[in-house]
Amino acid sequence: MSKAIDCLFCKIISGAIPSPRIYEDADFICISDIRPQSKHHYLVLPKKHVSSLDQAFPESGESQALLVGKLFETATRIAREKKLLPGGFRAVINTGQDGGQTVFHLHLHILGGEALGGEFA
Repeated sequence: MSKAIDCLFCKIISGAIPSPRIYEDADFICISDIRPQSKHHYLVLPKKHVSSLDQAFPESGESQALLVGKLFETATRIAREKKLLPGGFRAVINTGQDGGQTVFHLHLHILGGEALGGEFA
């Protein structure tokens, strides 16, 4: 696991900041969002520190395509375990400040448990 010294999510992953885990495997943890935007709102965090989706696919350097694919696979597995399927859920990755990213550690939001409206249809 690589980590950034001042990264909130790296501190949660390492246990320096306690947060109950919904799910954990060798590559990811899942926690509840502290400001839920739906009945069920979870965050799937890679244990490897990658600051954003943009940094996962740099113009030069190593792509994190496998990590991102596994991130979506893990999110789907968690959604099934939490009985969000077959009803459905929303998977969101905010990228960059203008994209709404507030913690610069790649993470995926799982939102569900109710009909979700909005402009993302």
